[in-house]
Amino acid sequence: MMNWEKLITTKRFGLEDHDEKKQDRTEFQRDYDRLIFSAPFRRLQNKTQVFPLPGSIFVHNRLTHSLEVSCVGRSLGNNVAKTLTEKHGPSMPDCIQEIGAIVSAGCLAHDMGNPPFGHSGETAISSYFSEGEGQILKEKYNLTDSQWNDIIHFEGNANAFRLLTHQFNGRRKGGFVLTYSTIASIVKYPYKSDYVSAKKKKFGFFQCEVDDFKKLADDLGMIQLDEGKYARHPLVYLVEAADDICYEIMDIEDAHKLRLLSNNEAKELLLNYFSEEEIAHKREHMDKVEDENEQIAYLRSSVIGVLVNECSQVFVQNEEAILAGTFQGSLIDYVSERVKNAYKKCQEVSLKKIYRSNIVMDIEIAGYNIIYTLIDKVINAVFNPEKAYSRQLIDRIPEQYETQDEDPYKRIIAVLDYISGMTDIYALDLYRKITGINIPIL
Repeated sequence: MMNWEKLITTKRFGLEDHDEKKQDRTEFQRDYDRLIFSAPFRRLQNKTQVFPLPGSIFVHNRLTHSLEVSCVGRSLGNNVAKTLTEKHGPSMPDCIQEIGAIVSAGCLAHDMGNPPFGHSGETAISSYFSEGEGQILKEKYNLTDSQWNDIIHFEGNANAFRLLTHQFNGRRKGGFVLTYSTIASIVKYPYKSDYVSAKKKKFGFFQCEVDDFKKLADDLGMIQLDEGKYARHPLVYLVEAADDICYEIMDIEDAHKLRLLSNNEAKELLLNYFSEEEIAHKREHMDKVEDENEQIAYLRSSVIGVLVNECSQVFVQNEEAILAGTFQGSLIDYVSERVKNAYKKCQEVSLKKIYRSNIVMDIEIAGYNIIYTLIDKVINAVFNPEKAYSRQLIDRIPEQYETQDEDPYKRIIAVLDYISGMTDIYALDLYRKITGINIPIL
């Protein structure tokens, strides 16, 4: 059974022997601030969430999504802390009050490892090695099966853990030097890529970070299920729920703004979360506002409130199973029947009318080709540095990335560090330049 007093710690990754405490902010508030002011977080403003980056109509990007997830995560965490304190009384440790701050910081970081162009960027990276020109690298450089699994199943979640903890060239030990609890709260899949299967297509950390995750997990008292595989840190469920809530509900609002969903379609999807009596009240309130976007925003806010309350209750009701590492699925899976059905309906409509819409598919196709081409060019350059063109391309890569490492696996991972850290706009600009589509004008 995991223990809250071990699970919530102010120990910092990379500064384990340093115990100085700042009195003006809590350690978890420092995590939040450190993430907010970081360059990788700022770059999320130019990374695709679902829809193409905004033109005349503003829709969500990775940054606005992460900020909203953080707000919802804080509400979930505060609700859970309050209810657990009421449930257990004096036996509940004081550290439980920090849950809201930890989850809020974790939510900021949860998407920081995602490459440009969303999931199509991940697919392009994986495909280059699993079915493209990169296939020859495994045998040519004697990569182990575990190393190869990291590469052919490239995963933004694992990349986020690496980004937060890895010491890049010229940077300090411990990466972002966040608290163990904040880092653990983002690892939705606490196992290495060897466990990837048809049912479990994601993983939480690369082979080069296995020891780092083990150190963190063992210190927090996370339950080890197998070699390289752990039960989730409990707060992962709250970070995941905040992401699930925002991802699904905000996509409905964005789709309405882009006219992929009519006003009536969007309203009906959101009103499904409420009882008949509540629906009458919501309609009465909406009748006071003429602006359609404002009506949808009101419903969206109300739905988020419902989902936050229900997910908080599910967490507290299943606290023992979560701490024992036996809880299965996500919190959304266990909400009340009406709310669960309404959420599933949103998922069905989103898949049909949003994620398969032309504007979304077009950006995914373009993004796939951009990332695939960039990987091909950079991989060829770092493995053939003696060529004149390779040297020119390598000189563009910042020194923090270890693209000249003697270990071929680490060299490939360094290339993926570089590519995944790009914004959509930077990736597109570099693609145009190295393919000769655009030539810089002096």
